[in-house]
Amino acid sequence: MVDPNLENRETRLFDTDIIDFAQYFNTLKRYFWRIFGLAFFLTILSVLVVLTITPQYISKVSILIEAEQTNVLSIEEIYGLDSSRKEYFQTQYEVLRSRQIAERVVDRMNLQENEFFNRDTVLENRSALTKFSESAKASIKEALPFLPQKETKTFTEEQIEAGLKRYATSLLMQAVIVEPVKNTQVVNVIVQTPDPILSADIANNIADIYIESYLEAKLEMTEKATLWLNQSLEGLRTKLDEAEARLAAFYEEEQLVDIDGVVGLASDELQQLSDQLINAQVSLQRNQAIFAQVNKPGVTLNELSSVPEVLNHPSVQQVKREEVLAESKVSELQEVYGPKHPVMIAANAELNSIRSSLRRQISNLVSGITSEYRTNEAKVRALRVDVDQAKARFRELSSLENKRKTFQRDVDTNQQLYDSFFTRLKETDQLGGFESANARILDSAKPPSTAAKPKKGLIVAASFVISFGFGAFLALLLNALNSGIRSVDDVERKLGQRMLGIIPWQPHKRKENLPLRHFFDVNHHLFSESVRTLRTSLQLLNIDKPSQTILVTSSVPKEGKSTVSSNLAFAIGQLSKVLLIDADLRKPTIAKRFELPGFQPGLANAVAGTHTLEECIVSDEESNIDILSAGTIPPNPQELLASESFAELMAALRGIYDYIILDSAPTQAVSDAIVVSKHCDSLVYVVKSDSTSDKVIKNGLSRFVQIGHRIDGIVLNQVDLKKAKKSGEYAGFYDQYGYTSYSEEK
Repeated sequence: MVDPNLENRETRLFDTDIIDFAQYFNTLKRYFWRIFGLAFFLTILSVLVVLTITPQYISKVSILIEAEQTNVLSIEEIYGLDSSRKEYFQTQYEVLRSRQIAERVVDRMNLQENEFFNRDTVLENRSALTKFSESAKASIKEALPFLPQKETKTFTEEQIEAGLKRYATSLLMQAVIVEPVKNTQVVNVIVQTPDPILSADIANNIADIYIESYLEAKLEMTEKATLWLNQSLEGLRTKLDEAEARLAAFYEEEQLVDIDGVVGLASDELQQLSDQLINAQVSLQRNQAIFAQVNKPGVTLNELSSVPEVLNHPSVQQVKREEVLAESKVSELQEVYGPKHPVMIAANAELNSIRSSLRRQISNLVSGITSEYRTNEAKVRALRVDVDQAKARFRELSSLENKRKTFQRDVDTNQQLYDSFFTRLKETDQLGGFESANARILDSAKPPSTAAKPKKGLIVAASFVISFGFGAFLALLLNALNSGIRSVDDVERKLGQRMLGIIPWQPHKRKENLPLRHFFDVNHHLFSESVRTLRTSLQLLNIDKPSQTILVTSSVPKEGKSTVSSNLAFAIGQLSKVLLIDADLRKPTIAKRFELPGFQPGLANAVAGTHTLEECIVSDEESNIDILSAGTIPPNPQELLASESFAELMAALRGIYDYIILDSAPTQAVSDAIVVSKHCDSLVYVVKSDSTSDKVIKNGLSRFVQIGHRIDGIVLNQVDLKKAKKSGEYAGFYDQYGYTSYSEEK
């Protein structure tokens, strides 16, 4: 009957990538008390270490740094501070961390004499250095050259004092933490020392000195500003006096009273003359054209009368109108009277008189135009002279005005600077008496009632958890590194096979085999029962089709396959007729174990046909089994086992015996077991506990799987049950039969 789980076991045989959490849990359970012992031991060590650590006390003072300073006067800009910028607060944090603040705290509190900051005390008890961070070492080393050493030269008292203060300052800077409160203007100054009162005093002194240093700096800047303004005022006063003297000398030299008015009058006069000159030039240009027309050579009176300027003159137009009326009158009278009529004569006389008057008017007008042109021409020449003279005077006055403005501007500039500096000096004097701090203390530091470090309970608990986890990791690591098979779980998980039985380890001499008749010794009942349990497992496994031929093999020599096969034969021999065959034709051991003579023929002789089967089989009366030893070792064992003769022999033996047990050669040494397995119903694979690597075992098992042969199961040999019981690896395996209890009673 084919095992329905064969395919699943074969799959598990090669599946090594499955994560088995149950196996991890069992491993931790098996090593629990060892892990707990390691954790307990390391926890005790951590308790001892914690007890040696100097406790640290933390005190905190809260300071509010004002973002807006009290701007009493504009002198605030002297200090160069912009409290509205983010950099302002960062600067204040660095000031709190600065060496200057630390040095002043050391001086005020005389910390170089304190036991926690004194160099000699710290060097005598170097463990006290642990209360500071590792970064303090650099500062300490930096200060050490200034301190007295045994092997160095003698220092002066001033050098020693300076070195001690520098050393204490370096330690103090490492003990102070400045911690801004997010989204506020509050900053916490935290101080950590082994003394709670000292921590609170240092924190409060840092806050006080920080505020005082700001006020002192402000006062110092005010004093410097006042001194600088006084010095500047003296120079500005001298420059102002010199400028005023130059302006007064200028007025005296030029004999000026109100040069602004004189320049204005000269400007008005020049403007008036310029306007007159322009008007005269316009009139001259207008008369020049008329003058040119009326003074042409050979021009007649009638031609002059047609000149527009003459024709449009009012007096000429009046005479012209009278002439037109006279001509009109003459023309009308001619219609009535003759040429010699007195009326006509009178009319013509009037017309002639008017025409004579017109000629006179034109002549007078031409004379007037000529006279006017001459007059305008003379006027233009005179005005040009006056304008040139006025320009020269105005330029002279403007030059004087520019000089005056230069001197006056120098006076005004120096006056403004002097007034500004004088005002600033007064402001500075007033501000010097008003000292406004940029920060104030919100909460003063109080001495803590409990130490902040070390947190002993937390450290002990953490050490236990960490050490327990470390122990669990070591247990899992050791289990992972152990490639041997030592439990039922290993057989199922690593090899993917069933466990047929466990053969407990029996005390015996080293390098010697277990006594042959050990199975029958009543003092080793547990061993006998384990072999009987193996017999029962084989019989129950093949209840539908009993396995008549059973092959026993192993991966490598020295795993106890011959012991298992011999004792299995003893157990089955108590119930049935059994034949034990030594199929290891290379290094046989059965004959030696049963103390058979060297010339005793065996399997090789029977297969080769040199002896009959009856001559080769030996009966062991004490155990009631028959034995077929290897016989004469042939040169070609594998060919002999693969021959038809061997097959015929096995067929013949099946008709004689109820069970045939074959002890074959190891699978990793030769392939004899593979050849013999073809004639066997069952295959029992012996594995020495916690010895052979699982890879070697799986390699041997895979050879049978590849040819399709079923593996009935694994027999785990030489198991130390006492050790296994402590670790819980085989809990329950024998309890159901009561073998464990029986062993304990014995």
